[in-house]
Amino acid sequence: MIGRITRRMCIATIGAAVLPVNARAQRPATPTIGILDSSAATATKLTAFYEGLKIEGFVRNQNLTVQYYSAEGDYPRLPGLAADLVTRQVSLISALGAPAALAVKRATTSVPIVIAVGPNPVSLGLVDSLNHPGGNLTGTTSVAVDREQKRLELLHEAIPTAPGFGVLVNPQNSNADAQIHDALTAAQAIGVQVKLVRASSSHDFGSAFTELAQAQASGLVVADDDFFLSASTALGSLAARYRIPAIFEGAAFTAAGGLMSYGSRLTELYHQAGVWSGLVLKGAAPAELAMYQSEGIDIVVNLRSAKSLGIYLPQGIIDRANALIK
Repeated sequence: MIGRITRRMCIATIGAAVLPVNARAQRPATPTIGILDSSAATATKLTAFYEGLKIEGFVRNQNLTVQYYSAEGDYPRLPGLAADLVTRQVSLISALGAPAALAVKRATTSVPIVIAVGPNPVSLGLVDSLNHPGGNLTGTTSVAVDREQKRLELLHEAIPTAPGFGVLVNPQNSNADAQIHDALTAAQAIGVQVKLVRASSSHDFGSAFTELAQAQASGLVVADDDFFLSASTALGSLAARYRIPAIFEGAAFTAAGGLMSYGSRLTELYHQAGVWSGLVLKGAAPAELAMYQSEGIDIVVNLRSAKSLGIYLPQGIIDRANALIK
């Protein structure tokens, strides 16, 4: 089993994982990097990324130029945006989110790429291995797996008598089939029914929640997806309006009315992606720069939503929460 690769361990190997001297000498004094974001820009995300770059000595608008592109959850736009960044001859492309990472990998085999993704990048075909990514790509990922399963288990723990739950997936997500499989497997193990609903744009949300209400779903698990992450506030508000106990990732969803959130510490992933980008700009070869693996998981519980929904949350859930909204 691959152990967690820390920043210190990776930096210790950088001396053996650098580009040839003549390649480093050709780097511009003020490099330009491209950022391709699967979801909408947020101040928290970009601040974390830029702070990571700053640790390695790169400051935006001082000794670094940044070209930022966002698909805002519209995945079909990603190939064109990735191709445009490649034509701009940037020194490096940072891809935030799995859909962006896949688009950039298809767009270039020569421009260095640093990714920040939640799903396993090996299973997505992005890298050869976490310790030795290979090719022109490295970055950060979360070692937490089966998030849909964990969310379903938490929701069942909160509502143990519920006969069934809804699972919202984005069919445009390359990991959608795996998410559905994980949710169905978890549901079978727990002994509950699952109602699958799908949405690939904000226009689909209303019909998805109407389906859940008609199916009398006792709760909702929202699968990991960068588009859904961009729409966290809207999804949390809809869950509150339809009075459906729901769980997703990120505090924004919970603050907007969702019952709970369970997910990776995204700011850590973005921050370390900034650090890794700085290391690559300094000459580290992506092929041999091991993926940074985050073990951090955050659980946020909205006690106001629980009270409004008439749910008495077990003390075990409250004790495991990193934050409580009272």
